[in-house]
This record gives sequence, C-alpha cells and structure tokens, in this order.
Amino acid sequence: MELEFAGRFLVWIISILVPAVVLHLHLHRRKTISRQRLPPGPRGWPVFGNMFDLGEMPHKTLMGLKRQYGSVVWLRLGSINTVVVLTAKAAAELFKNHDVAFADRTITEVMTAQSYEKGSLALAPYGTYWRVMKRIMTVEMLVTKRINETVPVRRKCADVLLTWIENETTVGGSSVAVARFVFLSLFNMLGNLILSRDLVDPESRIGSEFFTAMMGLMEWGGHPNIVDVFPCLRWLDPQGLKRKMNRDLGNTYEIVSGFLKERMKEREAEGAESRKKDFLEVLLNFEGNGKDEPQTLSEHELIIIIMEIFLAGSETTSSSIEWAMTELLLKPETMDKAKAELAQVVGPNRKFEESDIDNCKYLQAIIKETLRLHPPIPFLVPRKAIHDTEFMGYHIPQNTQLFINVCAIGRDPECWGNPSSFRPERFLNLKTEYKGHHFELIPFGAGRRICAGIPLAHRMLHLVLGSLLHAFDWGIDRDFDDDIRDTRERMGVTVRKLKPLRAIARKSQLN
Repeated sequence: MELEFAGRFLVWIISILVPAVVLHLHLHRRKTISRQRLPPGPRGWPVFGNMFDLGEMPHKTLMGLKRQYGSVVWLRLGSINTVVVLTAKAAAELFKNHDVAFADRTITEVMTAQSYEKGSLALAPYGTYWRVMKRIMTVEMLVTKRINETVPVRRKCADVLLTWIENETTVGGSSVAVARFVFLSLFNMLGNLILSRDLVDPESRIGSEFFTAMMGLMEWGGHPNIVDVFPCLRWLDPQGLKRKMNRDLGNTYEIVSGFLKERMKEREAEGAESRKKDFLEVLLNFEGNGKDEPQTLSEHELIIIIMEIFLAGSETTSSSIEWAMTELLLKPETMDKAKAELAQVVGPNRKFEESDIDNCKYLQAIIKETLRLHPPIPFLVPRKAIHDTEFMGYHIPQNTQLFINVCAIGRDPECWGNPSSFRPERFLNLKTEYKGHHFELIPFGAGRRICAGIPLAHRMLHLVLGSLLHAFDWGIDRDFDDDIRDTRERMGVTVRKLKPLRAIARKSQLN
C-alpha cells in the first residue's frame, strides 16, 4: 500500500513539476529573446506557441500571414523558434547574402532512426561530408555526360510505363490510376540508374519487399510528430513514429545492404572493364582527395545515399506528374496545345525522346507552371541558423528553424499575374528557370543546398509527361469527375492530391 501511494505521489509530482519547469524555461527564453528585434508574427499560446495556428495545410495558412506581417514571419512551434520566408524578395536576400548562415538543417526525430541523418546528403551538417557528397553528385554522378549515357535506361522504363497503361485500359477497360503507374515506373527507372536492375517486378521478391519498405519510410517521414516541437518527449515517442521508422528503415537497410554485398562479389569475380556503369559504381569508386576527407565511403553512407535517391527521385517526380495531368484534364484547351506541339515536334509513328525536350517550349512551360503552383515540398527541407544572424533588419537567434515557403512565393501576386490560375503561357515569354537563379520559382531550392538532382529530375519530368501526352488521348472518367475536380491536398513527404487522379487513356491516333 505504501509503495502504491509513493508511486502515485511521484506521478502527481512529475505531472505538476514538468509543465511548470517547461513553462518557466519557455518564459525565461522568451524574455531573453524579446530584447532583440525579432520578425513580426502572430501571438502564440503559452508553451504551445503557434502550433494551433497552422491548420491542416501549413503552407497555405502561412501564405495568408504575409498581408498582416510582411515577407518574414516569426513563429514558435512548441519549444522551437521558427522563421518563415514568404516572398521572392526575402528569398533573394537569404540566398544572396545569408546562405551560409542558414546552411545547416533541421533534423526531425524520425530521421535519426538507424542513424539515417549521419549518411544523408540532404540532412548533413554544412561541412566536409556534405561537400564530399555534393561533389560526387554534381561532378561525377549527375553531370550531363553521364546523364546522356543513361538515356536508353530511361527510355526503356518509359516504354514499360506506356505498356502498363495500355494493358490496363485494354484488359480492364477502365480508367487509369495515373500516379500509381508513374510512381512504379520511376522507381524502376531509379533502380536501373543506381543498381542496374528492375525493382518493381512480379518475379522479384526482394524488389517487392524493398518497394514496400520504402513506401513505409515515405509514410512515417511525412507525419507531423509532436516530438519535433517538444524534444523533451523523445524518450516517450508518443505517436510511435520513431518505432515504425526504425522497423521499415531497418528492413530497407538490410535489403540495400544485400544489394551492396551482391555487387561486391561481382566486382571480385569480374575485371574492371566489365563492371556496370551505374550510380552505385560511382559511389564505390570514390576516393577522397584531401586530408580531411574520408578515403572511401562507409557501407552505412552508401546505403543511406542509395535510399535517399529513391526517396527524393520517385515521390517528388510522380506527385508533380499527377498534378500536371490533373491541371491539363481540367483545362482541355491547354491539353490540346501541348498535344499539338508534340505532334509537330515529334510527329507520327515516333516516340517522344529526351532530345525533343528543348524543342517543346510549351511542354517546358507546363512543367514550370506545375512546379510553381504545386511545389512537391512546399517548405523545402527546413534549414537552421548556424549562429545569430541579422536578416531583413531582424535578429534571428542561433538554432532558429527556417522555412522557405515556396508555395507562397510561387503564388505571390507581386511576381505573378492571376497567381492561382494554371496558365503555362506565362512562361513562353519569360526566361525564368527553376535552377536556383530566379527566386520567384525555386521548387528545388537555391544556394549551396539546392537539390543536386535537378538535371536528372528535369529529364525525368519532361520524358514521362511528354510520353504520356504523345502516346495517349486523355479524358475525364465521369465516375471520378468530382475526384478530378477536387484539388485539395494531403501532406506527406510531398504534397499530393487528396483524391488520387484516375483518367481515361486511349491510344493516340498518331501512334
């Protein structure tokens, strides 16, 4: 009885003291910070800050704060100080004059599962490892020469996608789940580029297991986690997200480790001249060229980088294709213009090729307009202040989290006329690109930590969308008419369409 009473008393004391201590520390920190000139922002709740102000679609909610507070907004998300950039002007100031000061990353709790963050390029601290991996990606792996060498690989996977869709419409006689087929084909495309193998194949048990485990990573990685705003709860993992991430990441890790071991055996048995020419070989052939660099990449680093390429390449590209197809189906006249251009450039009895991209200006405009209205990751990968910084006339304390709201920037009426309308024509007379130099369109980021995969993403986006539009005549399935017109979003690793797109595909008369 005494032990039971003592236990209850201890729980009661903790339930009172812990919130009291958290509140005291919060008020003390707020008093200290308030002596500096912080950016303006909505007044938050004690302890919880502005958590309840974000709504289900934070990028849309925060977009509306610009009218009241301006280009830069200050938030407190639980115990985490956060600053949000909402305009192209503020983004230009950030990337031109303060890029290094905000070059670190905010790392969510689930991303520490299996020490993922220690091998990731996207999450790596701004330092030696990040420089090494960025150099491998941009100088050795994703250069134009190597991307040109892998054109047949992407062509083959695009052909498989078209065959899947044709078989689905012929056999099933129904509409097509566009995003599903595109995602599977992109997954295979990356499997061939990285590992020289198809991964989504009914005959491949390992490939199917890898795909299933990767889908789990995308799900848990996109869930809001209370632990990220109240780090003191890490030991509890109240939503179980870290446990689930550890499970699926562990399964994925084991499968990729098997791929690596298989490749190492092949390398031992074969000579250098007969080795594969895929991205994995680039990683395995790395040799450091400085005293501060590692001489080779560890097995852990290799595994994480492979997983990261799959995560970044398949989900973001497939979500963009789904949004592009949705917008085109809702605007048939725009779809007709795109198909007319493809008919003129490509002609009948020929497939759309990557070499056609430069001649398809309207197709390029469609991709840009899709990325403007529907950036895959609306806050990009959150950054973090390395040290106290003066930005836009405001004091930003060290370790402040930074969100760059590229959704708000892409819909800023100061940059774009009719910003909520899908009008690819706006880009026909503009030289605006999404490669980090034009800050009104930065779906892949900008500055030192811009996405290293832009050259490959550019090819994949245009190849897949151009192939779909040229090979098939698309129409709305009346059974799913309301779903197509419903352009609400759902948050995950990327922002996808809430109700997945289903559309009717008929073989084009030109082919």
